[in-house]
Amino acid sequence: MEAIRKATAGGLEGVMVAETRLSDVDGERGKLVVAGHDVERLAGEATFEEAAALLWATDAASARAGIAAGRARAFERLGHLGDALDREGGMDALRASVAHLEEAPGPGASAAVTGAVATFAAAWARTRRGERPIAPDPTLGHAADYLRMVTGQTPDAARAAGLDAYLVTVADHGMNASTFAARVVASTGSDLISAVVAAIGALKGPLHGGAPGPVLDMLDAIGAPDRAAAWIEGELVAGRRLMGMGHRIYRVRDPRAAVLERATQQLQRAGISTGRLELARAVERAAEGALRQKHPDRPLRANVEFYTAVLLDTLGLDRREFSPTFAVGRVAGWTAHVEEQRATGRLIRPASTYVGPVPAEG
Repeated sequence: MEAIRKATAGGLEGVMVAETRLSDVDGERGKLVVAGHDVERLAGEATFEEAAALLWATDAASARAGIAAGRARAFERLGHLGDALDREGGMDALRASVAHLEEAPGPGASAAVTGAVATFAAAWARTRRGERPIAPDPTLGHAADYLRMVTGQTPDAARAAGLDAYLVTVADHGMNASTFAARVVASTGSDLISAVVAAIGALKGPLHGGAPGPVLDMLDAIGAPDRAAAWIEGELVAGRRLMGMGHRIYRVRDPRAAVLERATQQLQRAGISTGRLELARAVERAAEGALRQKHPDRPLRANVEFYTAVLLDTLGLDRREFSPTFAVGRVAGWTAHVEEQRATGRLIRPASTYVGPVPAEG
């Protein structure tokens, strides 16, 4: 009973619910391993399709073809989505759109829904701007085609590589809230689409996938590197949270922050810059110092959302498109976890501790 109480108080933190080959998060050392590969190396060497193939235990060519076909089939369904794409929020639109799908038969189901999520996210972005959705191009890689479907311009190699790095980096991350939601649904014997819809609902929450946009708001409010320290001090005195700083698992800097900072720097070297990278670095340094003084016993370092904001903004995406783009990458992990959970054949059914009133005896 005491163990249950501790698990409940910690939000199930430290409670093992599955054995997985998909990813391992080492919060103490700041390491993320995805399908046997260090993410800091994988994100610099693999395309999103190659990383998805590792998660799905298939070959990269099949993954690429299946994802491209999924993009195309989803585009054909845009006229049958009702008002799904008219939602104000991108995650609401994505959840409603994916709910219209049926699980594809056979081993290509994961690739099909992965392609569909990108098409729906891009179609919502254009619909919100009053523009017509753009049909996918199966000859392009997934990252390049997603950028093209959102912006209307075929990206150059540097931009495509930048988004590939992002999508690979966020493809899987242990038993996070949205992945756990997908596995719980899968454990009931439900279908893949229901599991992905549940995961999207979890990712929508501001405590999980909703902070990259506010990071950009923070950088805009600061404006210049020499204003960072004073602005941060004012926020801390007011008791407000600094966006993009701290992580539930990592006790050191989030390794994904390093990957995305590097990807943004590579874009800058290619002549693609918004000027925010140096500002972000100054804000990160100032925030780390201020937080170290305020919370000496709580390591609070930059997390994935901090440099997600800088990278996706550099790639030309609007801040309201950041969370749907997170789902474009993470769906590869969700679907892999669904298949892994199905293989166990066991219902996830945690216990709870009753703290309500007790009926009177007699």
